[in-house]
Amino acid sequence: MNDIQDPASLTVDANKTQLGAPPSIDPNRTIMSTAPSLNATVTIKPVQCPVCKTFNPAGIMFCIECGLIFDRALPDDVFGAPVVLLPCLVEQSGREHPIRPGTNMVGREGDVMLADPRVSRRHAQIVSSEDGFTVEDLGSTNGSELNGEPLQQGSPKRIEEGDKLSFGGVEVVLSLPGSAGATQVVPSNRTVSTEGPRLEPAVAFLVGGDLRLPLKAGVNSFGRKSENDAQIADPYVSGKHGVIEIADDGVYLTDTGSTNGTLINDAKLAPNQRTKISQDDEIRLGGIVLKVERN
Repeated sequence: MNDIQDPASLTVDANKTQLGAPPSIDPNRTIMSTAPSLNATVTIKPVQCPVCKTFNPAGIMFCIECGLIFDRALPDDVFGAPVVLLPCLVEQSGREHPIRPGTNMVGREGDVMLADPRVSRRHAQIVSSEDGFTVEDLGSTNGSELNGEPLQQGSPKRIEEGDKLSFGGVEVVLSLPGSAGATQVVPSNRTVSTEGPRLEPAVAFLVGGDLRLPLKAGVNSFGRKSENDAQIADPYVSGKHGVIEIADDGVYLTDTGSTNGTLINDAKLAPNQRTKISQDDEIRLGGIVLKVERN
């Protein structure tokens, strides 16, 4: 006769050490975790500039293309994020200086750097807030002007889209995001397409080696990026390297603050200095030698 076991005897003694199943993973063995997600911080990633969208090497503190200081850049603009559009000051050469929220120092040193001897180190300041923009001279040597009117220290003036500012004679214009490419709307609220770009005839050529790039009358930007009037696809050339102006009284070249500089007949140009050149002058960009030929 089989003994019937009391069910109570089958319960686990809470005071008795129980041997469970062996672990499925050896605790002494190194375990490889899964790869980091796209949301994790990875130090080897390049940094994308929120202004010019250039990818910079990891660990760099400022953009190698436009000079934006990354610790002052607007947040939430990384791979795949929407383009950050900032208001900017535009020089006559076409060079843009972004205006960030808060106080922006204008001068040879500061947030808006104007490398011109007429500009003081701390020349003026522009304040960007929810209410708009104001500009104030900071007691500069050569003074500041707003639309031709002198600015006084301690008396900030409001500035609007398209206003012309002069800092010691260096002229810039305030440009707001989207204003240049805004779609025209007629009173009937129907969107109309704007007229397409007109191709202007070439009055000169930038030549050298295999290059023969047409230049129109007026200002022509040149650089590595495709949006320039004359694109020079060379790693030594900056994205927006400089401008060549074909004027009635001659040809002028300006280096707009390129990284590696521009040489005329082996003499390096100062940034933002408008220099008259002749057809015999050699323009050297790294190992590239160019000349301007007029028709």
